Amino acid sequence: MFELITGGSGSGKSAYAENRVLSVGAGRRIYIATMLPYGEDGRQRVERHRKLREKKQFETIECYTNLKSLSLPSDGIVLLECMSNLVANEVFELDGAGERTIEEAMRGIEALRRQARHLFVVTNEVFSDGVAYDAETMRYLSFLGAVNQKMAEQADVVTEVVYGIPVSVRQAGD
Repeated sequence: MFELITGGSGSGKSAYAENRVLSVGAGRRIYIATMLPYGEDGRQRVERHRKLREKKQFETIECYTNLKSLSLPSDGIVLLECMSNLVANEVFELDGAGERTIEEAMRGIEALRRQARHLFVVTNEVFSDGVAYDAETMRYLSFLGAVNQKMAEQADVVTEVVYGIPVSVRQAGD
């Protein structure tokens, strides 16, 4: 089962996603963290989040680029948090995919789907703010928008979280 979870910044999508992982039952809970920690504040934030996940029995794997290279247990319940960071890393980091970001991100999703019993992916809603950004940011947003659309096409379930309320966009079987 593949569920895509989207929403705006601060919408509650991450908490919802973690609860979804907990709801599917026993199995190895694997959290793929994609945020590159910049500076001391970033490192402290990552450490705080890691400790919170340990209480929920998540194993954390940090993966900033090249998602398709991960090797996971077949019984895993996988939460990728979040695609927005992964796409940014692929676009802007030296070892990233650059112009091949969309293809590389989707190859990574395909690899995770083959390996995981359940896959949950968190991503950010983009383009609903109506703001015009600089060319580099628009390039990133267009890549993320394309990846989000491709994931939504493949996902069994698509949920948007609005103010902490999950709104079903697609249910399994739709």
